[in-house]
Amino acid sequence: MDDLWRWRVLPLLVLIASSLVLYLRSNPKVRLLATLPPLLFFVHRCLLLGFDWSMKSVTECSLFRHDHYWITSKRVVTPRGVIEGAVEVKEGKIASVIETDNQKGWASGEKVVDFGEAVIMPGLIDIHVHLDEPGRVEWEGFSSGTKAAAAGGITTLVDMPLNNFPSTISEETLRMKVEATQGKIYVDVVFVLIVLILIVEGPYFLHDIGFWGGLVPENAYNITMLDGLLHAGALGLKSFMCPSGINDFPMTNITHIKEGLHVLAKYKRPLLVHAEVVLDHETDEGVGGSPNPWSYATYLKTRPTSWEEAAIRNLQEAIKDTRTGGPAEGAHVHIVHLSDAKASLDLIKDLKQKGQNGGSVSVETCPHYLAFAAEQIEDGNTRFKCSPPIREAANREKLWEALLEEHIDMLSSDHSPSVPELKLFDEGDFLRAWGGISSLQYVLPITWTYGHKYGVTFNQIATWWSERPAKLAGQKYKGAIVVGNDADFAVWEPEMEFVLDDNYKTYHKHPNNSPYMGMKLSGKVGATFVRGNLVFSEGTHASAACGAPILAQY
Repeated sequence: MDDLWRWRVLPLLVLIASSLVLYLRSNPKVRLLATLPPLLFFVHRCLLLGFDWSMKSVTECSLFRHDHYWITSKRVVTPRGVIEGAVEVKEGKIASVIETDNQKGWASGEKVVDFGEAVIMPGLIDIHVHLDEPGRVEWEGFSSGTKAAAAGGITTLVDMPLNNFPSTISEETLRMKVEATQGKIYVDVVFVLIVLILIVEGPYFLHDIGFWGGLVPENAYNITMLDGLLHAGALGLKSFMCPSGINDFPMTNITHIKEGLHVLAKYKRPLLVHAEVVLDHETDEGVGGSPNPWSYATYLKTRPTSWEEAAIRNLQEAIKDTRTGGPAEGAHVHIVHLSDAKASLDLIKDLKQKGQNGGSVSVETCPHYLAFAAEQIEDGNTRFKCSPPIREAANREKLWEALLEEHIDMLSSDHSPSVPELKLFDEGDFLRAWGGISSLQYVLPITWTYGHKYGVTFNQIATWWSERPAKLAGQKYKGAIVVGNDADFAVWEPEMEFVLDDNYKTYHKHPNNSPYMGMKLSGKVGATFVRGNLVFSEGTHASAACGAPILAQY
C-alpha cells in the first residue's frame, strides 16, 4: 500500500488538485459545479477501497500495461518517409524515433514489441463522424462507435453536431454531449479526470473524441450563443446549405455563414460546410412525372452536381472575408464530403489558388465516393444512399486524380448510421430511405484496397487520414510519428486479405447497414494504440474504456 500511495496514487491526487485550481481559474462559475461532485466521489471511492480500485481501473485501459516501451517494424511511417525503425513510448508520448539495424542496444533492457513487416502508422483521425448520442443511441453510440473506430485503427474522432438529439448548437447542448460520453464509455476513475482534460494530458485514456458545434439560424446572429458554444470547447462549427433532414438543425444561408465566420475568426477555428444548394427547377425537370423510386438513377437525378456547384459559388464571397484584412480574417472554410469532381472541384481549385494571397479553404471527400460508382448500384439497395450522392465511374476517376494531385486535402468517413428500419430495405425506396453510409471501422482497408491500383503510398494515407485532419481539428500533438506527439498508432498488414462477412467481427450498432458488407478487402488492422495504451489487438479490446473528450481551449 505504501508503494502504491507514494508512486501512483499520491501523484495522481496532486495532479487532480493542481489541475482543478487551474481549471476553475479559467471559468470559475460553472466549472466549480461541474467538477466538485465527481472529485468528491473519487476521493470517497479511494478512501473506501484503499486506493486499489483507482489503479485497477487505470491498468484495465490497456492490453499492454507498460509506461515505457518500444515498438518496432520494418515499415514505420514517419514524415520523412517509411523507415525500418523503432518508436519509444514513455508515459503516453513518443519519446524517440530511430532507424534501426539488427542491434538491440538502443532498447537498453526496456520492453520491445516487434511487429515485423506490419505497418506502424500514426493513428487515423476521422473528422466527420455521427455517433448520435444523446438522443438516438439506437442508431449508434459512443460505446459501439468508438469500439468500431479502435478496431479500424482510428484513434481520434470528431463528432458531428447533428443526428443526436438535441443537436449541438449551444453551450448547454455541448455539455449534454460531453455528459453522454461519461455514461457510456468511461470507467469511474476517468469520470473524474474527464472534467480536467483541458489541462491534463496523461496516459490513461482509451479514445479521444472531439466535437463540432452547429451553425444554424438560431445562433448565427447571437454572438453570445456562439461564444458560449466555442468557449465550452467546440473545435469549430458545421452548417448545412440545404435541408439536413434533422428538424432541429435547419439550413443556413450565406448571410448566416458570414456571421458565423466573423465569430470563428477570433478563435482561429474552422467552419465545415455541407455544400449543396437546392435548385428546385432542376430537380423537377430531372426526375420527371412518374419516377421509379427503386432506381438509383432516379435518386441521383434529385441531387445533381449543379447543387454542389451552386453552393460553392455562393461560398466564394464568404471565403473572401477570411483573407488578410477581411472581417473574418483567420477563419477557415472546410467543404465536407465533396462528390462532384467537375465544375465544383474547379471552383475549389480556383478558391485555393486565390487563397495563397490570404483566405483559407480546404476540402475532403469520402471512401464511398472513391470505391463505388452509380452504375454499379442495384435497384432497391438503399445501403448506398447518401448526400451528396455517389456519382458515375468517370467522376470517381476524377476524384482519385484530384486526391493524388492534392486538390482534395483529406479523407473522412462521414459515418452516418441509422436504425435499419429507416433504410427501408424491404421497400427499396431511394427517395424515402434515410441517407447515410456506415463505414467507420473499414475506412483504412477501403482506402488501401481501392487506392492500390493508383499507386497510393503509406505516407499519402497518413497525410489524408492523420496529418491534415489533425491540423484542421487543431490537434498539434497528433497526426504524425514525431517526438513529443501522443503515442497514437495504427498497426496494420497491407497484404492481408479478409472478407466482411458474418465471420468478421464488426462493432457498429447495425453492421448490416453498410454497403461494404460482403466485400473482400486488404489491409487488416491488427493493433491500435491511443496515448500509449494498446486499446485493440487481434480482435480484442481493452477491458475498460478510458477515453476522454477533446475540448478546444481559448
